[in-house]
Amino acid sequence: MKKIVLAAAFTVAASSAFAGSLSDPIIEEPIIEATTSSSAGGILIPLLFLVLAAAAASS
Repeated sequence: MKKIVLAAAFTVAASSAFAGSLSDPIIEEPIIEATTSSSAGGILIPLLFLVLAAAAASS
């Protein structure tokens, strides 16, 4: 009799431990921030290269 009561107690504990809702979990989407860049940054490196090439050619 004690084994049946113990088995029933474990069954009740296990069924309540796995109880839950069937709704989908709420997952937050990551926020992606747009980055802005100036147009001068794209032309600065080629101009610097041209200045260095001109300095190397003149010497």
